[in-house]
Amino acid sequence: MQHYIETEGDTVEEAIEQALNELEATREQVTIDIVTEPTKGILNFGAKQAKVRATLKQDVTSAPDAILSEILSRMGVDAEIESSFIDGSTHLNIATDSPALLIGKHGQTLDAIERLLNCIINKASLVKRRVFVDTEGYRKRREERLVEMAHQVAEKVKYTDREVVLAPMSARDRRIIHVTLKGDDVVSTYSQGEGEMRRVVVTTQQF
Repeated sequence: MQHYIETEGDTVEEAIEQALNELEATREQVTIDIVTEPTKGILNFGAKQAKVRATLKQDVTSAPDAILSEILSRMGVDAEIESSFIDGSTHLNIATDSPALLIGKHGQTLDAIERLLNCIINKASLVKRRVFVDTEGYRKRREERLVEMAHQVAEKVKYTDREVVLAPMSARDRRIIHVTLKGDDVVSTYSQGEGEMRRVVVTTQQF
């Protein structure tokens, strides 16, 4: 599956340059289609910018959804993959009758699949890309639970004036906790530990 973006500029070249910047690609790595030519209008009224469509060139066999499909096939998982291109990144959603098998404990299996997919894609690709993998809306549900937990822990720290050390989490989950409590005027967060044992500590701010 090919992914494209549409950009605008005062000239066609400006629109192309904007597209290349957003895709982080060179001119040789994309196919450019001119959607509309710029027009000056009359007395500056009715002027229109140039619009182009830039599509990343890629071999079908190296497309993210094709590689993910192969990974799932080797795992013995029957699934359909929906692909979308958002803010310069590829998002793949797996529709399957066995979501729990793909998610694993706290999303560990899903995270492993995502890391493997990104390693395979970027090893052979001229353009470094970021691919996100989800199934049955798990990522959003997990984020909502972590946000709720972060607020609950923050309230506990405020009430007891004692720091709380959370269970080990993935970098993705730790970031959600940090971002959620970043604007809190009373508590602060930091990470401690190494590797899989790295965890978030919620404590009162030191003034």
